Amino acid sequence: MKILVIQTAFLGDAILATGVLEKLHHTYPAAKIDYLVRKGNEDLFTDHPYLHELLVWDKSKNKTGNLLSMIGKVRSGDYEYVINIHRHLSSGLITAFSRSRNMFGFDKNPLSFLFTKKIPHSLESGRHEIERNHDLIQEISDDKPAKPRLYPSKADFAIVEAYKRKVTSSPADAYITISPASVWFTKQFPPEKWIEWINACHPKSNRIFLLGGPADTALCEEIRLACKDTPIVVLAGKLRMLESAALMSGAAMNYTNDSAPMHLASAMNAPVTVLYTSTIPKFGFGPLSDNRVIVETKEKLDCRPCGIHGFRACPKKHFKCALGIRKEDIPVISQA
Repeated sequence: MKILVIQTAFLGDAILATGVLEKLHHTYPAAKIDYLVRKGNEDLFTDHPYLHELLVWDKSKNKTGNLLSMIGKVRSGDYEYVINIHRHLSSGLITAFSRSRNMFGFDKNPLSFLFTKKIPHSLESGRHEIERNHDLIQEISDDKPAKPRLYPSKADFAIVEAYKRKVTSSPADAYITISPASVWFTKQFPPEKWIEWINACHPKSNRIFLLGGPADTALCEEIRLACKDTPIVVLAGKLRMLESAALMSGAAMNYTNDSAPMHLASAMNAPVTVLYTSTIPKFGFGPLSDNRVIVETKEKLDCRPCGIHGFRACPKKHFKCALGIRKEDIPVISQA
């Protein structure tokens, strides 16, 4: 049996959808499971043990041409099931023209009327996204959603061990990671607040790695330069995503915004503290690690949440949802 899972949204969504891959594999261990993702996310699934083939759609150039090519590839795939987790028109086209006998997707997809089964999707319910995703496959599996999971290689962990030695006397020494950036300004805890917290709460013996993509290097360097008394290594732009996941898996704590690094931590069941600013956990995209902490402002704000994804600037121009979080609100994890 061949099964195709589609999630061509952004990084965090692609990670959360791995819960569906986990459940399908354990329900149908002999099935060939393919996964369709957007270009840029494919590195997350290198050598994934449960994937037969990874399909990559390049949306950044010749989008329409690449979409038609992908539709042709999927049509020739002879899939028993196509599970479409994405809720946009493009993935609806791929699903509707797949020739699959079983096309499952959410009712918010504009082409869901062409699917053989459509499932309600609601952010208002407060259910986690992995539960909503699992609704798509519940009738062909069971009623218990699986957590997302990633699989860094031995080489990924080896690279991480080399970086650990830069701030620790032994790879076994404790450390924390901070992922300070976000695509959206209003989802990002301000750098001056990170600096205040590090300088107040982290002595010279503490060890910190700053994580992110190439575009986050300047932000991380700003924080490092302002925290001269704490051993900090900036790894933004230096690690592949699976290498970052490997580093996070061994941390005493990982500090993130409501953004993709939180999902990396969840997929490794790594300890995570998430700072929520303009968004709220009730949207259903919160951390899933066994050891998880959520930090929010204690002030009741009529404007929060101001949106599902965030904005380039605070709509009210005061940014109280972030500035109202005090350094005392953020737990300090002992690295002794």
